Amino acid sequence: MPFVMVRIAAFFTAGVVVCIYQPNLISTPLLIILFIGSSLFYFLVAFFLHSVRALKLISGFVGLSSMAIAGYLNVLLRDESRLPDHLLNQDGVISAYRVKLLTPAEEKAKSLRRTGSVESILTPKGWKTVSGRVNLYWPKDEPVLSFDYGDVLLIKGHPVVSEAPYNPYEFDFRKHLGYKNIYHQQYVRHGEWQLIDRSTDQGFLFYAHRARRASVSIFRKLIHAPQEQGILMALVLGVTDGLDTEILSAYSASGAMHVLAVSGLHVSIIYGILIFFFRPFRKHPAGEWTIAIVSLLLLWGYAFVTGLSPSVLRAVTMFSFVAISKPLGRNTNIYNTLAASALCLLLYDPFLLMSVGFQLSYLAVLGIVYLQRPIQNLWAAPNAFLHWAWQISSVSIAAQIATLALGIYYFHQFPLYFLVSNLFVIPASCVVLVGGILLLLISPFALLGSWLATALEWFAWLMNEGIFLTERLPWSVIDRLSISTIQCYVLFLLILGSVLLVQFRKFNYLVFMFVCVLMFSLVSWLRFHDNIKPRWIVYRIQGHRGMEWGVEGKSYLAADSSLLQDYQKIKFHIQPNQIARHFVTGSSMSIPGTSSHGLHYYRVHKKTFMWIRSGDFQLPEQLKVDYLVVSNDALSSLQEVSDHIDFKNLILDGSNSFKYCMRLERQAAKAQKSCYSVLRQGAFLVQL
Repeated sequence: MPFVMVRIAAFFTAGVVVCIYQPNLISTPLLIILFIGSSLFYFLVAFFLHSVRALKLISGFVGLSSMAIAGYLNVLLRDESRLPDHLLNQDGVISAYRVKLLTPAEEKAKSLRRTGSVESILTPKGWKTVSGRVNLYWPKDEPVLSFDYGDVLLIKGHPVVSEAPYNPYEFDFRKHLGYKNIYHQQYVRHGEWQLIDRSTDQGFLFYAHRARRASVSIFRKLIHAPQEQGILMALVLGVTDGLDTEILSAYSASGAMHVLAVSGLHVSIIYGILIFFFRPFRKHPAGEWTIAIVSLLLLWGYAFVTGLSPSVLRAVTMFSFVAISKPLGRNTNIYNTLAASALCLLLYDPFLLMSVGFQLSYLAVLGIVYLQRPIQNLWAAPNAFLHWAWQISSVSIAAQIATLALGIYYFHQFPLYFLVSNLFVIPASCVVLVGGILLLLISPFALLGSWLATALEWFAWLMNEGIFLTERLPWSVIDRLSISTIQCYVLFLLILGSVLLVQFRKFNYLVFMFVCVLMFSLVSWLRFHDNIKPRWIVYRIQGHRGMEWGVEGKSYLAADSSLLQDYQKIKFHIQPNQIARHFVTGSSMSIPGTSSHGLHYYRVHKKTFMWIRSGDFQLPEQLKVDYLVVSNDALSSLQEVSDHIDFKNLILDGSNSFKYCMRLERQAAKAQKSCYSVLRQGAFLVQL
């Protein structure tokens, strides 16, 4: 049974997936009974009735089923929202609460964020012990960067439940945070908080966070250029706070985004260097175990310096199993090792399965293990330099093949020059990573640290310039790609069928690929048929007005000038819908329309739209309108417009205030008029 851990991990993962999507499928008591019963049956057959061949086959299936049940149960046990004392399950008014800090501070564009665990809440009946995690946001001038893991704060006010996405295909932060057992958030203003207790839990995490903070301060002190400082902190420590939009866009377009988050690549570099330097010890009788133990100590020491962030823990855990498997003997294989590491991580946190980093890391490693050597063997390089270049390229190709479906599904793009960028990014990241670790070690020696910091800053600048040059090449990236979840699965199966066809050259795999192509084409046709239907949407972007028509595959966006110039808001709120609908973006005012007396009229597919954008307008007489959009609290009352315009639907966009929307909604209800507030109800979408 060479792949026993693969089977166990696969069934356990299946149980995790089923529970995440169907958490109430089976009651917990019944699951516990099934798990105990199936486990007892398996061990009974394994130890006492193993000679009965038929029972042995059945017991194997029952044993694997017990692992699926264990995966299901693990999700239920790790889901903190199901606890009776969880913050989600509390009624009544919360005026204040105590929270224990759990994560280092993360610097956002306009705020500082830290995650904490709520210990107790103040209600009209007094203090009450509760559980639950909350994301806390402070203004950047608040002194929260220096607080340690475990420090306890008193926060005035109450945490609010994270909001669901308001616009179509917008990133679902509530679901993303829910997989981390974070369901609440609060923006904390000056004077609404105070430190009431220093950490008493001065254990491993406490000192890991301090080590991370000290490492970050070293880089900020010695590396002066902002972009190079951000690259070094991201590559060495996994701290992405200093990365600006320009850098992120360039690395993404060139196919080098993987170097900006500490992952398997970085840990494999460290592990490879350790193996190289400790190679002479292999001749010693206990050499393999010595190398494994030293590797474990140094790998986990590196994880400690980075603050034990989730991405680093994932990579270090994976390579810890690789390090241990070496001295265990020849019978171990890499697939069992990877499966064992994934199983341990999912036992610790089953929701890691829904992490994009987890999925891409394991797929990339599996692709490299399975495909890299056959790809490399396709060409025998004539010299050492070409052999080195082809070796790096084969690794990149293998990883890209394995992660192609997920990459398109999550990031909606494909970098065409990933081979070019990886030829210099991977060696450069190796130098930067080793140099960055060395800089942390020699930083007490001011002169040496300054020299090394200058060299690293120059090297990071050179790497960035290479990335920018790659990004500027024509057709550097195919973007705005969109596939559905079903298409992602089908594309993955199609790639798998292609690999198996090349390897085994059996006609059955060709038939399988043909079926996958048919399925992918059918889903694509259905999506295309749905997307060509004309639609109109009023986006929910607080403080802005914006609406869009999708007509014959083209997007026509009408919005205020500040929104049109805000690339980040366009990318987050509007682009996901445009990409999913395969819209070709038109200009902001290309839709047929006229302006008169402060009003804007549009007529699309026999529907009439009127947009009142300011209070300076003059209403025509006896005009019939299908949709009336009001912005910027423009109407003093609904009666003001009802006497002149016969409208069927009133839409209040995101530029209005909450108080104003509630007032007009009450007036519309009295007048028996249809009224929709995007601030409260989310984007308004209608098929024309």
